[in-house]
Amino acid sequence: MDWHGWAVFGLVATTGLTTVMIAAQLAGRTRLDLPLMLGTITTEDPDRARVAGFAIHLAIGQAFAFFYAAGFAALDRSGWWLGAAFGLGHAAVALTVLVPLLPDVHPRMASERAGFLSTAVLEPPGLLALNYGRATPVVTVAAHVAYGAALGLFVGSS
Repeated sequence: MDWHGWAVFGLVATTGLTTVMIAAQLAGRTRLDLPLMLGTITTEDPDRARVAGFAIHLAIGQAFAFFYAAGFAALDRSGWWLGAAFGLGHAAVALTVLVPLLPDVHPRMASERAGFLSTAVLEPPGLLALNYGRATPVVTVAAHVAYGAALGLFVGSS
């Protein structure tokens, strides 16, 4: 296992995943604006939030890339198919645990229990992020499977 490769390919794979998510949002497949969602944790300004959110997602992606590489090393194997399986699990955790918990810590996101007096600027994502559109889980799973497949292909072969 090339332990230097995870950092480089993690950056490439995370950039690809984020680009797919942004492209799907701009194409109208989902209303989930991941950089805005993450960036508004740090700032109210939507333009600055998107830049900050992209950087936050890159950092999170690097951490996940390290865990993928550790998983490949522990199994003493890698490949696009194993990476894709990791990506499927990653997407499942993101959609069922991480994203639904976000309203509990996000200062500008409403919760499912928010009433009319809420001053939150972002709606809650809901289970599987379905509040952002029916295609959101599909786009999210596809992007994470591609992320994992890229890491499995390149980290193991480097």
